[in-house]
Amino acid sequence: MQSVDRALAVLEILARLGTAGVTEIADELGVHKSTASRLVAVLDSRGYVAQLKNRGKFQLGNSIVRLARTASPDGDLVRQSQELCAELAETVGESVNVSILDGNRSVSIVKADGPSGVGTNTWVGQSSPAHATASGKLLLTELSDNELAERVGETPIALTEKTLTDVPVLVESLKTIRERGWAESEEELELGLNAVSVPIRDYTSKMIAALSVSGPAYRLLPERFEDVARAALDTSQQISSRLGYAVT
Repeated sequence: MQSVDRALAVLEILARLGTAGVTEIADELGVHKSTASRLVAVLDSRGYVAQLKNRGKFQLGNSIVRLARTASPDGDLVRQSQELCAELAETVGESVNVSILDGNRSVSIVKADGPSGVGTNTWVGQSSPAHATASGKLLLTELSDNELAERVGETPIALTEKTLTDVPVLVESLKTIRERGWAESEEELELGLNAVSVPIRDYTSKMIAALSVSGPAYRLLPERFEDVARAALDTSQQISSRLGYAVT
């Protein structure tokens, strides 16, 4: 069983690093180089890893791709998200969206309406300034300071009186979001609209999208934010797992 565990660990190392040599793999595993070499040789013989020409390093092989396609034929983000978003919308009673970052804007690619007749005026393809949305702010936390400055500019536009337009204040807000693991927007995009957002990650652990729950401010009150974020995180982790992320 130990050898199986180590072989799987090799695959996870290559998924995380992209490429690695036997010495590097041995260091990551905490084993002798000869042990790592044997593990890699077996995986190579079955096509699960492949050696790069003239570099001595290895990467994941075609057998991994074949297994991934078999396990998840509809492995794109939209298809993996839609059903789970609908379930979450039913649970929390609010609208649920999945959004990605496009330049300085957050773009909705999945939407599920809650059971209430009063929802949010959002649609698939809708684009909003990232600094004014819960999903956008969460996605902005992945950027470096220079990238953030390029995306939001010196004077982010104000959509309501609550929109964060002071860059230093926005930066501090993003630090809090990064540490906490989820974001909120309290009438920053639209008066009367609140939202909470959590990350969706892929097999490399990179945040590729944000899942958000939004609703009328009188119903999605700030005191609900943490509980809603917890429910949303459970759903986002299920989506992330389907995309290959190792949820811990």
